[in-house]
Amino acid sequence: MSRIQSTFERLAAEGRKALIPFVTTGDPYPDVTVELMLAMAEAGADVIELGVPFSDPMADGPVIQRAAERAVRAGVGMKQVLADVQRFRASNRHTPVVLMGYANPIERYGQARFVSDAKAAGVDGVLVVDYPPEECEAFAALLHAQEMDPIFLLAPTSTEERMARVGKVARGYVYYVSIKGVTGAGHLDTAAVAAMIPRIRSHVSVPVGVGFGIRDAVSARAVADHSDAVVIGSRLVELLEAQPRDNVAATGAQFIREIRAALDA
Repeated sequence: MSRIQSTFERLAAEGRKALIPFVTTGDPYPDVTVELMLAMAEAGADVIELGVPFSDPMADGPVIQRAAERAVRAGVGMKQVLADVQRFRASNRHTPVVLMGYANPIERYGQARFVSDAKAAGVDGVLVVDYPPEECEAFAALLHAQEMDPIFLLAPTSTEERMARVGKVARGYVYYVSIKGVTGAGHLDTAAVAAMIPRIRSHVSVPVGVGFGIRDAVSARAVADHSDAVVIGSRLVELLEAQPRDNVAATGAQFIREIRAALDA
């Protein structure tokens, strides 16, 4: 059983929802990521999505685009991403880590080499925005062989066929993009989310997380009423980018504590 699956099973038994923050590796400072990850886990993050910096993050809005640009300019690439996960694992053996990013850095690194090195570092799942399920069965098989979870996106525009295809290969959880557009854009329509989740669950046996457009405790709690997990990225990255180096971890932890308290209320 993967760390992701065991985490969701424990939370379900406790009647609680998963809180999944997203941050970009190496942002806002190249040396802050591990400290930030540890602080968020201590504050109540159940899974951490760690962005792999890429120069063309097409699914992301301006906030996460800026984060990726800062990290790329600082020279942060796949090797540092995996090294940061390994350093995190030296202190935290239980919080799942999901790498989230784009195909290009993985293809340059080499799929087989990436999967092997990610497993050795302590990665639990991988979400590649531009690997559609029908085109990455071999990659998903590599992850399965190493007991890592391939995680896929679903959107308001996803067809029943696409949901069914995702349901066949997804492990860990699926990530429902709650709005049409890029990260951090648009207005969260919780009624639309509530209507979509049962459709997804009719095709998918793993938990359903919801992200894009969740910015505070109120919106997080509203989404958690219908989903198994809440994913928060842009608002957290936006808060962190304005902080001096020594305040980053504390700021991230405080934000996570506020969302955690709302989800557990």
